[in-house]
Amino acid sequence: MPSPMQNPEQSSRRNVIAVVATVILIAGVLIGWQFSIDLAQARVRAAQGSVLVSTPCGPIEYQEAGTGAALLVVHGAGGGHDQGMALAEGLAQQGVRVIAVSRFGYLRTPMPPDASPPEQADAHACLLDALGIRQAAVLGASAGAPSAMQMAIRHPGRVSALILMVPLAYKPVSVADSAPAPSALAGNVLDALVGSDFLFWAMQHMAPNQLIRRVLGTPPELVAAASPAEQARVKAMLDIILPVSERAEGLRNESKIGNNLQPYPLEAIRAPTLIISARDDGYGTYASAQYSASQIAGARFIGYDQGGHLLIGHDEETQQQILNWQRLYNPVP
Repeated sequence: MPSPMQNPEQSSRRNVIAVVATVILIAGVLIGWQFSIDLAQARVRAAQGSVLVSTPCGPIEYQEAGTGAALLVVHGAGGGHDQGMALAEGLAQQGVRVIAVSRFGYLRTPMPPDASPPEQADAHACLLDALGIRQAAVLGASAGAPSAMQMAIRHPGRVSALILMVPLAYKPVSVADSAPAPSALAGNVLDALVGSDFLFWAMQHMAPNQLIRRVLGTPPELVAAASPAEQARVKAMLDIILPVSERAEGLRNESKIGNNLQPYPLEAIRAPTLIISARDDGYGTYASAQYSASQIAGARFIGYDQGGHLLIGHDEETQQQILNWQRLYNPVP
């Protein structure tokens, strides 16, 4: 019963506020609980299957699967050994020894004072030394392409074949862009995501299409129309990025490299080279991929009109092209 100083309307309003506050509190607790569970599972998942090996270039984390001719998989931004293995695990079942590395600043591979692509390339060679591998094919995906190219330039005897998927690569200003540069707002959003596991997790649940477009560089409408297998692949690629906090150093280094791309002496690359991209890649790799192919003697370029950065709708074909290239130029020793 309301007090003499409190009318029924005020009492009702206070009751509603109390109920709303209680609901918000419960929702916050449930959200925090679910986030903690998902983050713990992501940490376990990120550590599965990897080994940390000591090398003259420092500790390097890697994961290995399959037997046969060696393929070193160099992951893209937001990755690690887990992303690399996700890209190539199908090849491990077809006579390929897949070695997926975690680059500088990703997961358990520490960030050295110099994390430039040439230094990363030297670290790739150090990993092959530690594994007793004289020569391997090298697959550089997205932001893994600069160090893959540098390995072919700096350690030509170690690279039997070079494969570049949607590569982050230099092109001169005279070559037209294949996609507009990201807006300042998009850049700020990405910076915020890099700094927060919770924010990335929340975006996965509340705005997955924005992550697909802005982080994975792929039109979400393509994903919506894709097969269930392709949709599952996209979801797995997003899931792999969490915990983003364990990849933050590498991601920040990626931004420095991407903002200061320099021309490489691509004419020095002698390894048979296959380069694949899609015209609608949100990161604009199509134009730079074409340019790189024009500068590497004998390089083969495969370009799709649609597919985005994840080459949606072309995964099976891409895997087959990589397998054919591997078998042709990197046979079992």
